[in-house]
Amino acid sequence: MTIRQIFDLAIKIGIEADFRGKEGVQDFLERKRKKYEKLSKKEKESFDKEALQNPYLDSRIHNISQDKEIKKVLVGIDVEPAEILLAKELGDIDLVIAHHPIGKGLACLADVMELQCDVLNFYGVPINIAEGLMKERIDEVARGVNAKNHQRTVDCARLLGVNLINTHTPCDNLAAQFLRKEIEAKKPLRISDLLDILREIPEYKEAAKNGAGPKIFVGHPDRRCGKIALTEITGGTEGSPKLYEKMAQAGIGTVVGMHISEEHRKEAEAANINVVIAGHMSSDSLGMNLFLDKLQEQGIEIVPFSGLIRVSRL
Repeated sequence: MTIRQIFDLAIKIGIEADFRGKEGVQDFLERKRKKYEKLSKKEKESFDKEALQNPYLDSRIHNISQDKEIKKVLVGIDVEPAEILLAKELGDIDLVIAHHPIGKGLACLADVMELQCDVLNFYGVPINIAEGLMKERIDEVARGVNAKNHQRTVDCARLLGVNLINTHTPCDNLAAQFLRKEIEAKKPLRISDLLDILREIPEYKEAAKNGAGPKIFVGHPDRRCGKIALTEITGGTEGSPKLYEKMAQAGIGTVVGMHISEEHRKEAEAANINVVIAGHMSSDSLGMNLFLDKLQEQGIEIVPFSGLIRVSRL
């Protein structure tokens, strides 16, 4: 497979696992196309044309060697200049795949957060409320990433001749749908039951050995789960803390997430919503592994590093 084929595969399976469904994703892209068509000629010159075909702008190809045949990939959750130097030192790596956004992907992180509105709506939060509260948070994230040194890692890869891509939201979609199916199939009654389900998943089982396994951040093992929502697994980063009250009103009793800020935790507690944090690196690893298995099926060698808990399900 070439770099372009690998990246396109990530986008394809990410769309297949998207809570919006294929039609919802196409509507999202169509709205981008219509906005582009209304721009002036000068505005079109600076428009990010990747947005016309890629619904996950936090995921990118960061070089131009897209036709290179790939046989061995180095894959990590976080990739910075130190990791690029390691890839160069190893010598036989054809491509580095990062999970978390870098380069232009980081600059465009807020673009994917609209997805959270549809995830919330999937679990019963009225779409107008989800969109209203998320708008404020999306703007906040956009301002926050604006000051970052986006190109630091990409520049390092370019100078050292290291091929680099990152796949963020597509893989988070895979993780969210995997967890949804597992939980819905086993129907946990109490929080302790939910924890037992998570702890049997290999990535979480391994993370627990390192002290980073699934934990209760709000609630108690004996509490009943009620309606369980996977609202904090995909969609860029944490949504608005004001949403917990609305989730409670929509009948959600427990939220499963990757991580949670103290502000968000307090709001969830005030709304009497249980919060189970499955784990950050482990949840990211779960989504990446589901994608990496597709590459392994094509004969590509996977070398995990930088926080990736590699589990093959082949």
